[in-house]
Amino acid sequence: MKKFDEIKKLITSLEADADKFYNKGNSAAGTRIRKGMQDLKNLAQAIRLEIQDTKNSETEK
Repeated sequence: MKKFDEIKKLITSLEADADKFYNKGNSAAGTRIRKGMQDLKNLAQAIRLEIQDTKNSETEK
């Protein structure tokens, strides 16, 4: 659940940069969003692996 909370916090932190990029044309904000999206992708993958490992260990019991 900790990683899921990290994802929510990350998305919230990117909201201001998304506004700056899409509504104000700030290209530096776009770079920050791209980095944040990569972090989001990595966190999502970590959660997927954690869930799969938990399911597999329950099946083995």
